[in-house]
Amino acid sequence: MIKKIRADQLKPGIYVHDLNCGWMDHPFMRNRFKVESEAQVRAILKHGIREVYIDTRKGDDIKDAIPEEEAKAEIEKELVELATAEVQPEIATSFNEEIARAKKVHLEANQIIQNILKDTRLGKQVEIEQVEPMVEKITGTILRNNSALISLCKIKTKDTYTFQHSVSVCALLVSFSRAMNLDQETIRQAGIGGLLHDIGKMRVRDEVLNKPGKLTDPEFTHMKTHVEHSHEILSATPGLSRISIDVAAQHHERHDGTGYPNGLKGGEISLFGQMAAIVDVYDAITSDRVYHKGMQATDALRKIFEWSKFHFNHQLAQSFTRAIGIYPSGTLVRLESGLLGVVVEQRESSLLQPLVRVVYDTKRDFHIEPKDIDLSQPFGQGGGDRILGHESGERWRIDPQKYL
Repeated sequence: MIKKIRADQLKPGIYVHDLNCGWMDHPFMRNRFKVESEAQVRAILKHGIREVYIDTRKGDDIKDAIPEEEAKAEIEKELVELATAEVQPEIATSFNEEIARAKKVHLEANQIIQNILKDTRLGKQVEIEQVEPMVEKITGTILRNNSALISLCKIKTKDTYTFQHSVSVCALLVSFSRAMNLDQETIRQAGIGGLLHDIGKMRVRDEVLNKPGKLTDPEFTHMKTHVEHSHEILSATPGLSRISIDVAAQHHERHDGTGYPNGLKGGEISLFGQMAAIVDVYDAITSDRVYHKGMQATDALRKIFEWSKFHFNHQLAQSFTRAIGIYPSGTLVRLESGLLGVVVEQRESSLLQPLVRVVYDTKRDFHIEPKDIDLSQPFGQGGGDRILGHESGERWRIDPQKYL
């Protein structure tokens, strides 16, 4: 049976089913293993892991361990309450109107950040004149339609991950700031920080940055220096605001003080450092890497909620969920009718009732002509169905990106 316990309850003989943290937040070669020594427990606690899931079929049990179903039900209840209580920001243009522009902006942004990071590796100074117009375009498409550009953030390849991750963090942080009702200049400064947050990785050794596998402890320590390098590079860049620098300098800090490089805690971390921490982890755990399969977006949001008990500001985790939706754009979902569809964009009335592009009938096991269904509308006007949960595109041989 899978159960959740506090990490300080671990002891030799217990089988760890899930370390319950972002894969990039620890250097352990495996996420599942039997605890063999107290030294392993100390190593887990050292890396800020506060709760883990154990498998009592493969190892010892703990008396007050919480069954996995109970832990998930508690998170699900809060998400449903959030989804039905909040109203989304108004959409200026439809997804179909904005997606072509968003694809162009996404492609251009990837090329620009790639050039900037390569120049940084050569020792050149960041040219803010290159960055600001790009972030303006990203901000523009997010303000017109929050879903179009966000739906493209899932697209990444192993060879260009660092560049694409930077663009995704920028777009997600702009969307997050918009949901927080921040003014447009503040949103722009947050976006600049998001685009440049990992610039310090250009001072990390190639064999560590591009290693196709888990890092050793010394390599992990070296990788963590990228945050201080980012701070140093951006602090020396004329024209950058404190907001942009804080995003880069604090995106690995954690609310309970277990982050790095400075172990800041709670209010010691700026608002934008706290927001960037959520966005950075979300994008990382939903991305496929050579040695790591990305989570479904909906599962990742549940993890962000779970980890906000310790690592993130809980109110900000709620705001981030409002920004991108319980079922973010590009998510494959199963409807009560048996149809499968791709979430296209969120609706103002409820995060549980997005616009869905149905593409497959599971009852007939048959691909159908794509059709948009607005679940926020009443029966007979495009609605009358509801989402039961998300599905794996691989299982159904469906690539959601093809339908956006």
